[in-house]
Amino acid sequence: MQYWYNTKSGQVESEVDDERARSADLLGPYASEDEASRALEIAREKTERWDEEEREDDNWDNNPFNDKG
Repeated sequence: MQYWYNTKSGQVESEVDDERARSADLLGPYASEDEASRALEIAREKTERWDEEEREDDNWDNNPFNDKG
């Protein structure tokens, strides 16, 4: 079964929930209810990791039009 985190209600919803919110309000799918309940924490961790990877990549913005000077 799959689960989603509803960003508007703060509730976990399952794939069998007839009242499941619109996709724009959902994070997921997740494999478990517990994982879905941690959706915001998981998203924050992923974003921090991606931001760090970008900082470590000296060439992430290799567009010459963005060069200063």
